Amino acid sequence: MSKNSGGDARRSRRVAIPALIAGGASALVLAFSMTPTFAALTAAIQNTVNTAGSGTLVMEETTGSTITCTSTDGGGVSSNSATCATINKYGGNLAMAPGAAGAVTTTIQIRNAGTVAASAFTLTGGACTQSTNGTVNGTATDLCTKYNIVVRSGPTTIYSGTAAGFASQNLNVLTLLGTSSVAAGSTVPFTFTVTLDSSVGNTYQGLKITQPMTWNFQA
Repeated sequence: MSKNSGGDARRSRRVAIPALIAGGASALVLAFSMTPTFAALTAAIQNTVNTAGSGTLVMEETTGSTITCTSTDGGGVSSNSATCATINKYGGNLAMAPGAAGAVTTTIQIRNAGTVAASAFTLTGGACTQSTNGTVNGTATDLCTKYNIVVRSGPTTIYSGTAAGFASQNLNVLTLLGTSSVAAGSTVPFTFTVTLDSSVGNTYQGLKITQPMTWNFQA
């Protein structure tokens, strides 16, 4: 054998060894890739319905089964405040006689037409003003002190006094009724009885009073 033949053999071995190593590594990688993977124990919960929203607090004023005014009438629920002249709480009788025989009674209901309970409910009296009624008028100037107003809810008296005195009232209706809220969908009845004092004389003829009032819910 020639010297060159021995050199060629050595070179062949040097080339063959790296190739063998590379081939073995490839086979090892392939073997690992084919080995089954065993997962750990797992548990999961996915919550898909998570919502929140605001309720509504809407006041309705009714007489009998007729809705006459809703707090949203003044511009929707964003303002939620309306001015209504649909129910005259004092009856609107401009020919009242003095004394109990001439008394006028008006019944209404205030309803929570919203979806949340009202945790505060107040009735506030406005300023009582006097003006003439017709063409024949007396000279008295204190007619607001001569009209007696009684406000009841069921058997409970909410207010009893003159129209002049009612002007300074901010009545906590819930406290007076001994309750803590007006539930959504529930109705609170009220009766207004108005009487012209039996002591009035001729100077009170041909006069009338006007007095606003405000109902308010809060939640």
